[in-house]
Amino acid sequence: MSSRPLEVTSEVERKYDVDAKTVLPSLGGVDGIARMGQPREHRLEAVYYDTAGMDLTRHRVTLRRRTGGDDAGWHLKLPSSGGDARTEIRLPLGTRARKAKGGGSGQSFPVPAQLLAPVRAIVRDRPLVPIAQLSTRRREHELFDEHGDVVAHLCDDEVEAQSLVGSQASQRWREWEVELAGEHAGLLETVEHRLLETGASAAGHVSKLRRALGDGLPEAQQGPDQFTETPGRAGTTAATTGDVLLAYLVEHRAALLGHDAGVRQGDSEPVHKMRVAARRLRSALTTYRPVLGREVADPLREELRWLGLSLSDARDAHVMRGRLTAVLAAEPPELVVGPVVARLEQELGAVQQHGRELAVTALESTRYYRLLDALDDLVASLSAESPSTPSRSEVARLVRRDWKRLRRAVRQADRADDVEARDPALHEARKKAKRLRYAAESAVPVFTDDAARLASAAKAVQEALGDHQDTVVARARLRSIAMTAHLSGENAFTFGRLHALEQWRADRAEREFDEAWRRLSRRRLRRWLSP
Repeated sequence: MSSRPLEVTSEVERKYDVDAKTVLPSLGGVDGIARMGQPREHRLEAVYYDTAGMDLTRHRVTLRRRTGGDDAGWHLKLPSSGGDARTEIRLPLGTRARKAKGGGSGQSFPVPAQLLAPVRAIVRDRPLVPIAQLSTRRREHELFDEHGDVVAHLCDDEVEAQSLVGSQASQRWREWEVELAGEHAGLLETVEHRLLETGASAAGHVSKLRRALGDGLPEAQQGPDQFTETPGRAGTTAATTGDVLLAYLVEHRAALLGHDAGVRQGDSEPVHKMRVAARRLRSALTTYRPVLGREVADPLREELRWLGLSLSDARDAHVMRGRLTAVLAAEPPELVVGPVVARLEQELGAVQQHGRELAVTALESTRYYRLLDALDDLVASLSAESPSTPSRSEVARLVRRDWKRLRRAVRQADRADDVEARDPALHEARKKAKRLRYAAESAVPVFTDDAARLASAAKAVQEALGDHQDTVVARARLRSIAMTAHLSGENAFTFGRLHALEQWRADRAEREFDEAWRRLSRRRLRRWLSP
């Protein structure tokens, strides 16, 4: 992997279509611009890359290798939530690559792996190939404010483009581009007014690539973005059961894909959020299994379970490490005997690091990529279904099934007569409470406040039982660490104290669960579930 540094910038720009005879106006004297610098000419050669299925283009992402100009290198442009801004990640070319005539006709270069990490969830293990080639003659003017600082760049581009997909048509056009050099967002409006007065018009395309592709642009380009959008039919009170499931799957598939890059970077919070997304998806497939059928739901449920387990060690060790460190910091110094902090860091730090490695290994596996493909296929099949009669009663019936499963699990825990049986029974009840919560959340587009209240009450049960399960895991881990410390000749007193504190926390969690369960058991919360 290349060791060259990545540069991340925010690019704020606007483009304008202009014919060949239009004279570029001087922008000196426009509000915020004192003068316009003399032009500098660049010859830019760029090759754009994508998968054969145009996955990047469908997600509004562009990837190019460009030579010429001040920013020669690999450029990855990611979509923003709106407006004129985009995130651009740059990787400079090596010395040899700069000297070579890279980007010319017929040449293809391997895309650096480190540049692909932010979009690996999109491209997966598919090869990247050239899809378009652009040659640009650029005349660039710097725009200065009254202090002599550069506030923007005005580029006059003559473009020759060759699509390498579809009809592979060639095109030529001229465009103007204004890119801000700092925090001067209002400047775009004043500059635009002057440019439009001279005969320019707002560009009919958001990037040179999209114009170059022409009829090679994927049809899905105009459709919903996997990362951020939900299907148009979902999210209404008249939604069908399929609509409800589809909206939920799209939302949490977006979360799964969106946290992929953070997990690869070794960050802890994305691991947690990706794991939650996998759990939500798996839970939805369980709740709506009667609609999908076992042959569709079960294989995907199993793969999501595998993904969640692959992320679990890193997350669990991180949470336990943080909590126990905080408890130790609050203890009187005389009760912290021996190298307790160092021992915890050594033991849990190793588990956390190993867990991170397992998580990244999972995300780099063929199994993970096929899981993402299967999710895409399921969403596509549900999206293609014809709208049918709204089915509030069916959604309520599916949520009611999850309520009954939770009630049986709680009764089973109540019948447990010792700790060895009660702890796993409460853990099972926790999983059922989580499934009920997610099922109720999926029903919010149909049942609005009624479903939201049930989801909130189920969440309280889940969280109380989650705290209890955390103590079960923590006590087992503390006992193991205490034994290791003892065998190493260290004083294990403090670990015993931490174990006792965790037992106290478990007792408190059970009391909180009893109260949360009483609230969830109120009939009025579930009135909307009645047949």
